[in-house]
Amino acid sequence: MNLPKKRAALYVDGFNLYHSINDLDKEYLKWCNLWRLGENIIPKVTEELKIVTYCSAYHTKGDFGKLVRHQRYVKALETVGVNCVLGHFVKEDMDCRHCDGQWEKPTEKETDINVALSLYDDALHDRFDHAYLLTADSDQAATARMYRAKFQGAKKLTTVSPPGRNFSKDILRYADGKIALDENHIDLAAFSHLVSAAGKPSVLRPEEYIPPAGWVHPDQRP
Repeated sequence: MNLPKKRAALYVDGFNLYHSINDLDKEYLKWCNLWRLGENIIPKVTEELKIVTYCSAYHTKGDFGKLVRHQRYVKALETVGVNCVLGHFVKEDMDCRHCDGQWEKPTEKETDINVALSLYDDALHDRFDHAYLLTADSDQAATARMYRAKFQGAKKLTTVSPPGRNFSKDILRYADGKIALDENHIDLAAFSHLVSAAGKPSVLRPEEYIPPAGWVHPDQRP
């Protein structure tokens, strides 16, 4: 008799992942299907992915092209069933260290708390059995600590480090397991050039994310 599969959920700190991929210096990797990434890292024999939540924010000032690409990426994620929870940016006055002047620093708000609240709310409502937390930000140690105190023995937590990033030692203290992502994980989760789903408008990959010549999409590989 086959046992029912455990329900898995992936929670993604969008900026933490973005900057790690950006450091790989391969633009096409930014067109990453987070639902597929989640399916690739869970043990498919014993678990089934039920939730993927992506937390980020639109930076509406500055590079307009980057904003458009980010908006298109969010639409692509929503097309495949990812929950996208968006915060916002604010400007903070900063003192110049070299003069008496001030400058405005754009600062992202809400992403950390949206990750924490999304994970904890889904746990409280029993929407998953095993949470995968994709971030290297030690601020999420508080999330992991409270999660363990409330659900230890009932639900599991695996910490997932973005490519090229070390695990947060503070999160590791409360995790049941760990997964280190690398460039190959991101490559294998690439969206196709056109993202579509029944009843939803198709989303076209931005030109900036076109893969290099000779690259083959994972679905077409032998």
